Amino acid sequence: MTTIHFTETTTATPEQFLAGLTDFGPGREKLFGNSAAAYLKVHAQGPDWADVTEGSGGVWERLHYDWSDPRKIVMTTTDSNIWGGRSGHTYTLTPQGGGVTRLDAVVVRDGKNFKGRVTGLLLGTVAKGALGKALANTVKAIESTPL
Repeated sequence: MTTIHFTETTTATPEQFLAGLTDFGPGREKLFGNSAAAYLKVHAQGPDWADVTEGSGGVWERLHYDWSDPRKIVMTTTDSNIWGGRSGHTYTLTPQGGGVTRLDAVVVRDGKNFKGRVTGLLLGTVAKGALGKALANTVKAIESTPL
């Protein structure tokens, strides 16, 4: 199992970031490069949760999104072609002084098969930078999204 932690600072408010994270409509892949339109399916959604399948490049996962605490968004993998166990994502949003928000992101990758174990190992080592860059791109995209 691989656990990766990232920290970003953004000018987006926690509410703006949450709105971007939970917008499952057209154009999602502009905010999240690993969420291609061809994979995106909202199975069910409530006021503070969603059941969504998303992915790209042959890797998909079904996630249970929970934002009942709007400052701590937990996305638990419920099904995937390569992820299992305790896989998922947690985003913690903390307002800071000066109009910025600290974003702490924790990604857990628990491979359920050979491809998942190898991919998890790569993400925790040599490919960690690619995940960090993807998160930085997401932050920039959310910051530039009109309110």
